[in-house]
Amino acid sequence: MVEEKTVQVADAGESSINLQAGVAKDADVGGEATADTPATSTDAALRDELEKTRGERDQLMDRLARLQAEFENTRRREVKERADLRDYAVQGAVEPFLSVMDNFQLALKADGSVEQLRKGVELILKQMEEALKGLQVVAVETVGTQFDPRVHEALGSIETKELPDHQVMEEIRRGYKIREKLLRPALVRIASNNAVVNE
Repeated sequence: MVEEKTVQVADAGESSINLQAGVAKDADVGGEATADTPATSTDAALRDELEKTRGERDQLMDRLARLQAEFENTRRREVKERADLRDYAVQGAVEPFLSVMDNFQLALKADGSVEQLRKGVELILKQMEEALKGLQVVAVETVGTQFDPRVHEALGSIETKELPDHQVMEEIRRGYKIREKLLRPALVRIASNNAVVNE
């Protein structure tokens, strides 16, 4: 199968050297081995493996693009749902107060005595308290209770011997809680009873 050729190479001033080279009979012009050689079957297997890997890569890239699009759609939907939920919550909170505002506007337009205006404002205040109760917002208990730094903020004290020390005597600004969470503390003045302290 292998044909031996003798090639003489002349070197300046030296005798010629015989070289033998093995050349494959069936080699083509480009130097690539034909399908009959073992190297060709390995190349074919590598090409198949490469095509398979490219196919898997294309599938993974397609899947990644779909997942990215799905993630983006989910993110947009979540942002919209959050905005809708916030709008719904605001609507639920504001709606009960619209009738309160209407009554304030009617009170401002009314021609009546100071006493009638006062009674009208008291009714509106009750309506507002009912609206707050509907939102689970309740006033912090103050006058007659013992001072509690968790829900009260003392603005000052009044010396007295009639009430126990640190009892709330006066509410300056009402405090509110939503369920058990404090929205704002009540501003109060408390009793200072030195007789109780000294005992």
